[in-house]
Amino acid sequence: MGENDDGCSTQLIDGNGEFNVKGLDNFVKKTKLSDCGLSYAVVAIMGPQSSGKSTLLNHLFKTSFREMDAFAGRSQTTKGIWMARCVGIEPFTIAMDLEGTDGRERGEDDTTFERQSALFAIAVADIVLINMWCHDIGREQAANKPLLKTVFQVMLRLFSPRKTTLLFVIRDKTKTPIELLERALREDIQKIWDLVRKPEAHKNTPLNEFFNVMIVALSSYEEKEKQFKQEVAELRQRFFHSISPGGLAGDRRGVVPASGFSFSSQQIWRVIKENRDLDLPAHKVMVATVRCEEIANEKLRDLATNESWLELHEAVEGGLVPGFGKKLSSILEKYFSEYDAEAIYFDEGVRKEKRLQLKLKALDLVHTAYATMLGHLRSNALESFKIQLEQSLNQGEGFAKAVRDSQQYCLIVFDKGCEDAKVKQATWDASKIREKLCRDIDAHTSSARTAKLSELTANYEKRLTQALSEPVESLFEAGGKETWPSIRKLLKRETETAVTDFLDVVTGFELDHDKIDAMVQNLKDYSQSLVEKKAREEAAKILIRMKDRFSTVFSHDKDSMPRVWTGKEDIRAITKDARAEALSLLSVMAAIRLDERPDNIESTLFSSLMDGTVSVSSSHNRSLGTSTDPLASSSWEEVPPKNVLLTPVQCKSLWRQFKSETEYSVTQAISAQEAHKRNNNWLPPAWAIVLMIVLGFNEFMMLLKNPLYLLGFFVAFLLSKALWVQLDIPREFQHGAVAGVLSITSKFLPTVMNLLRKLAEEAQGKTTQEGEYSASQSYRQQSPSHSISSTISESVASNISSAGDDAEYSSPSPDLVRRRNTNNVQESEISQL
Repeated sequence: MGENDDGCSTQLIDGNGEFNVKGLDNFVKKTKLSDCGLSYAVVAIMGPQSSGKSTLLNHLFKTSFREMDAFAGRSQTTKGIWMARCVGIEPFTIAMDLEGTDGRERGEDDTTFERQSALFAIAVADIVLINMWCHDIGREQAANKPLLKTVFQVMLRLFSPRKTTLLFVIRDKTKTPIELLERALREDIQKIWDLVRKPEAHKNTPLNEFFNVMIVALSSYEEKEKQFKQEVAELRQRFFHSISPGGLAGDRRGVVPASGFSFSSQQIWRVIKENRDLDLPAHKVMVATVRCEEIANEKLRDLATNESWLELHEAVEGGLVPGFGKKLSSILEKYFSEYDAEAIYFDEGVRKEKRLQLKLKALDLVHTAYATMLGHLRSNALESFKIQLEQSLNQGEGFAKAVRDSQQYCLIVFDKGCEDAKVKQATWDASKIREKLCRDIDAHTSSARTAKLSELTANYEKRLTQALSEPVESLFEAGGKETWPSIRKLLKRETETAVTDFLDVVTGFELDHDKIDAMVQNLKDYSQSLVEKKAREEAAKILIRMKDRFSTVFSHDKDSMPRVWTGKEDIRAITKDARAEALSLLSVMAAIRLDERPDNIESTLFSSLMDGTVSVSSSHNRSLGTSTDPLASSSWEEVPPKNVLLTPVQCKSLWRQFKSETEYSVTQAISAQEAHKRNNNWLPPAWAIVLMIVLGFNEFMMLLKNPLYLLGFFVAFLLSKALWVQLDIPREFQHGAVAGVLSITSKFLPTVMNLLRKLAEEAQGKTTQEGEYSASQSYRQQSPSHSISSTISESVASNISSAGDDAEYSSPSPDLVRRRNTNNVQESEISQL
């Protein structure tokens, strides 16, 4: 095998029948045969050895096949099958030079290669030149007879007839007219066709079904070279546009596209070598299958490495890509169009099948990007829905309407995005992604609805809490017969107001009636539970409330002024009223009364605790094992257990503790009243005062006439008052007259001496360190006698004020009285200083 670069000639099959695959591929690439589609022709030449076949081809097509050297003798110059491109012929034409028949090199019995090469030429070539000598026409044993018989026999081995043009080239024509030669040759051809054994399917098939027979005569190349070349030039013109209608091969059938020529030639030769019948239609399908698959795979590989596709895929991984569908469709269309252009001449069924496979594989390759794009669209649409919904709700739009409008808007955006991402070559359905988007929207809507309803419910519960807590607590503190009716009225009013407003707001959610009723009922239950909770809290503090109520009533009069225990008050009646108020508060807090059921709690408590009629069971009842105490029970009549705040037993225990803790206040009031009475006993009776005024009238007039006496009496009064304060005479006589006299007697002289000493010091202008400032002010503003009188007056006023406080707030404890007296003594001493 070899290759002549000048003439582009290549040995296709060598003398041993080996196919030159590499040489053929190089020939196809070098001549760009694959780009020709169906616009190419194949011309083969057959004939006896040394009949000038290569010479004819070289002159006819300007090829460079090896020619026989006449001076070297007749021998085989072409071994196997050679091929070359015909120079200057349009369309693209391939010339094939076959090894000559009837060569002595192979011998008489070795006709296998001749038959194989003839079958190959018939199967591949559109035009077969049969080179024959003029003097063989009409001869029975001429070299063309076995050749024609071989051609017809191998033609019948084809599964279906392939219209081939047989161009008989008569070489070295003589003076015999061409018409006579053509007639004789056609008769010989028909005779040979009739004698060839045919299969049953083609027993009566005429020759023109298989072949177009044409005849041309050429002069001798050696004797009339100039005329030969002229005739060859004329013949060359007939090969231009040979495949066009009316051309040499204008009615050819079953042409293999140029891109499949290499593979087709290889497969045809393989089948021929295996000595099998050549099924051209099946072969055509097989070639189309292989070549279309190769083209499809090539386009798929190119698509996978396409820069535009890779950039698009990377971009869509990062987010939305505007115009995604158009860009991807354009990329796919490029490769599908290239496939169509390259596979257009192959079998239609195979071409479409392989194109469909290419399409499916290509779409599988790009589907991930499409799915990613839809995922971005779904995510963006869902986020858009959330934002749109929140904005609508913030603007006060109803929840259900806001959901519908937001969903409609985001689905429109999603559908537009899907339309933009739609790939023209695909029938992908985005409905599942859309359904998932709808499910996501429904899930978010449900979550948002739950959150909004919870927030709404919490707001109204907070509103009820603010509207009920403090007023209910205030009503419980007031604790009277109108407490529970007022609470029920308040509860009903605030609950109805809240429910009305709640219904106005919740209407925008467009919920079913059952759900709305349930929410309203929950709101009502909440308000009721709030009151019940507050009632239980107040019930836990009932003892403190009772003591406060008792203290308020006991220590203040009807005008809410603090009581002063002067001795005229009926402490027993006041105490009873105060306890009745406390017991009334206890009866109010004993049970929850939101259902307006009548009960006898208050009457039972008053009859049992205030009247004391059943405080102790009789021995007779105890002997019978029964008790007449209505408080010896754990429940109230006509009150459900869930509404009981304080059981009868608890009320009885609380009352006992209440009385124990309030007895001290009553005792103190009584003590204060007695102390006030004792303080008022130092004054003489009114009749004595009147008698003193009548009997001492003369003495009083004498004092008026003599003012010095009056001054002396005034100084004596001041000194006596000072001694009264210094000795604290009322305190000394608290423990009895004898003890008081003894105590005063022991302290009288030191007290007088101390008082005289201080008076002396003041007279000399000497003051103690503690009284320096007050003394200097006194000497500058008034006389010594006036200072002493002022000091004594202040001491008396302080003592009277202390006594008044004791009388007002009940009798203080002995220690407290002692501390107050001590303070009074100290203040008196400082004042006298």
